[in-house]
Order: sequence, then structure tokens, then C-alpha cells
Amino acid sequence: MKIAIVGCTGLVGSVILKVLRELKLPITSLFPVASEKSIGKEIWFNNQSIKIIGIEEALQEKPAMAIFSAGGTISRKWAKTFAENGITVIDNSSAWRMDQDVPLVVPEINGHLLTPNDKIIANPNCSTIQMVLALKNIYEKFGLKRIVVSTYQSVSGTGAAAVEQMNNERKDNFNNKVYPHQIDLNCFPHGGDFLPNGYTSEELKLVNETRKIFNDETIQVSATVVRIPVIGGHSEAVNVETHKPFNMEEIKDALINTNGIVIQDLPDENLYPMPLTAHEKNEVFVGRIRRDDTIENGFNIWIVADNLRKGAATNAVQIAAHLIENNLV
Repeated sequence: MKIAIVGCTGLVGSVILKVLRELKLPITSLFPVASEKSIGKEIWFNNQSIKIIGIEEALQEKPAMAIFSAGGTISRKWAKTFAENGITVIDNSSAWRMDQDVPLVVPEINGHLLTPNDKIIANPNCSTIQMVLALKNIYEKFGLKRIVVSTYQSVSGTGAAAVEQMNNERKDNFNNKVYPHQIDLNCFPHGGDFLPNGYTSEELKLVNETRKIFNDETIQVSATVVRIPVIGGHSEAVNVETHKPFNMEEIKDALINTNGIVIQDLPDENLYPMPLTAHEKNEVFVGRIRRDDTIENGFNIWIVADNLRKGAATNAVQIAAHLIENNLV
């Protein structure tokens, strides 16, 4: 099994390498790929030093799969070329997510729909992944009528430069800003680009990707994205209205029985999900589970996950593992 990692030196790319080691995929050859300035440098993987190569050389090696995490521009330029050469591409960018011919996959939800003909597979947005995974069994049992979500997103979701900005601000260095405002000791309701309707592109992703993953255009989603000064975890306050009535034990049972979900819901003991405790973990954590008494079939939950793990790298590697286990590559 030959696998290429395109963008191996970035925040997500480096975590992909960690997760590949942890999940012990049966890799015979790994091809780390990065930009020209990194070609020839070496990474350490499975007790051996491997040289970083360029994307054209990786294409010539004909790996079975290539996990792309080098941004939308690279994905749009190269993903189809890899696919046309028989290489299955798992893409972390937003380039292919809403393409009607490209599956948008969270393995626990819709991985079973993948076929050997799916040569480009899109990894959803980090904030979408953790929300839809938490709602999977609830959707199947009760349906989803409306979701109102406010996110509290880590600076690592923007990239290494944003982490550097926050760390610099903590040293009273306010140069080289990635964000339009100071992020340390602050938060702002701005993720992505503002659109004519007043929402942002990050908020729109939560709407469109949720519907595509569940294959249900009737789900109403209203989102507000907020950036906060933490590293390694996105948090979400999610208000849900279902089509069918429920009791809260049924909601808790649905969450408990969802693969990849960990319940942390003992408020009397101050136990609830937090970015600090979700950091560097592959699971999605859910707590503050309570009924919304203002609507007939409503409840609230608090969802936290490491955005570089399940929100990106882990989900991509889990897609790769699913393809291998089911002989789809």
C-alpha cells in the first residue's frame, strides 16, 4: 500500500503523519510531498527517514492513495490529474466538497456509500464533521428539522501563521497579523469571507455540508462562527429541533451509541467538554445535554473536538482505512 501525503509539512499534514502511525495503516511506501522549499528535507516515519519530494514525482510513483492537505489551489490543480492516473485522492480543502460528483465523507455516517469509482473524496470542514457525527443517530431516529449552531473555533483552524500571531501577541508583539483584529484576550464573529447575505463562507459550509452529508436538503441550519484564542479544539453550542418527539434518555442513548462520540456530561462535577481536554484526541466530545423547553422537540448540546484531528487529519486517515479495509483501492 503506497500512500502520498501532499502538504506533509503543514499543521494538518504533520498530524496526518501522526495519525497514520497511531492507526497503523498497512503502508508499504510513504511519499511525503511539500512545496519546492521543502523538497529534499527529511521526515521521520515508522523508524525511518524519508525524503520529501515534489508533487510531480509523487504522481510518477503511482501511489494507491494521496491525502491532499496543501490548500484549495493545489487540490484544484492536481487532484483530477492524480485521479485520472488511478490514484484515489482524499482532499482536505474546500475545493471539491460541494461538487455533485464528489462524495463528502464522514466514515461513520456515509463511508458505506463509497465505491472503487470514487477517485476524489472530499473531507468536510472541521466544524461540520464534529457536529454531524454527534447528530448522526439522532437524525436517523428522530429526523432533523432545524439546527442553530454557534462555533468557538481555535486559531489553529486558520493555520500556523494564526497560531504565531496569537503567541506573538502574548509577548506584546502585534506585527504580522493574519486576522483583522487582535485575537489574544479577544474573540470575533468572523470566520472566512463575508457574503452579500451577511453570513460568512465558514457559516455557509456548515449549512451546505450538513445537508450533503445527510443527503437531506430539508434540514434548516443557521450558523454563527466565532474565533477564540485557544489552540487545538473547536467548540460548538448546538440547538436542535427534531421532527419526531423524544425523551432526553433517548437522546443520550443515541449519543452514547454513536461511534467516535464520548459523553462528558456531569455538570455537578464540573465535567463537560473543553478544548484543553479534547486536544490531541481523535474522538468528538459531547456534554451539557439538556432539553430546550421553548420548542416542542428541541434540545441543546455542547460539542468539542480537536480540529486538527477528527476535524481534519483523523477523518482523512479514517477514510483511507475504510477504503483499505473494504478493498476499494
